[in-house]
Amino acid sequence: MIFQQKLWEESFLMKISTIIKNKFPTVLSILILIFIWKVISEVVASKMILPSPEATWISFIDLLKSKTFLKIVIATVIRGLIGFLLSCIFGLAVGILTGISEFLEKLMQPFLVMIKSTPVMSIIILALIWFETDNVPIFVSLLVSFPIICANVSEGIKSVDKKIIQMAKIYRVKKWRILLEIYLPSIVSFFIAGISTAMGIGWKATVAAEVLSQPKFAIGTSLYTSKIYIETENVFAWTVVAIILSFIFEKGLRILGQKMIRWRV
Repeated sequence: MIFQQKLWEESFLMKISTIIKNKFPTVLSILILIFIWKVISEVVASKMILPSPEATWISFIDLLKSKTFLKIVIATVIRGLIGFLLSCIFGLAVGILTGISEFLEKLMQPFLVMIKSTPVMSIIILALIWFETDNVPIFVSLLVSFPIICANVSEGIKSVDKKIIQMAKIYRVKKWRILLEIYLPSIVSFFIAGISTAMGIGWKATVAAEVLSQPKFAIGTSLYTSKIYIETENVFAWTVVAIILSFIFEKGLRILGQKMIRWRV
């Protein structure tokens, strides 16, 4: 019994040591960043230009206590997720088609290049003309993320060994089985890489679209309002909120990616 307890204690201490070792560089980096921020804010000596970390923290806590905080965050998250999920669906579908068919790839290439080359601000302004206020961030997130996912999925399809496909056709394997049992497992890593990149860019585009479209409840609207009233500490606080949400999404995608890789195996 004592021997088992010692083993458990040693195992627990090893886990704690590993966690500290892995997380220490990240924590140190954050502390250095806060220290530099503090020094510069003291040199600038103007809350309006660059608030201190303490002032930003106080503002952040005030935001958390406000009655509209959850409404604002939830509304932005919903818009971002809808746009992202739509981009995943369309990106996956079009990516598979363009990866399989050379004709469709050449047909879609000009459209994808045009979308990727168009400045985000141009997309937002056009969306303001075409859509209602609440739908602008969704459209922008969709359009910004779609080409990234599509290109990655298409590359994944092309990486599949042609001999395996030819063999499946010789044995008259049904097309839906080729898609589900050969293509989809082969593009998992490409798809995960695509959605990871698209999520980061799409999230930034969503908040940027909210700044211009001004929905009633939105992080982007709150950022713009803080800028109008020169509440720089609130601008920093809302930026921190956006960063935290981005981190949560990224973490969630990593977990999802690990599960998808296990499914492939």
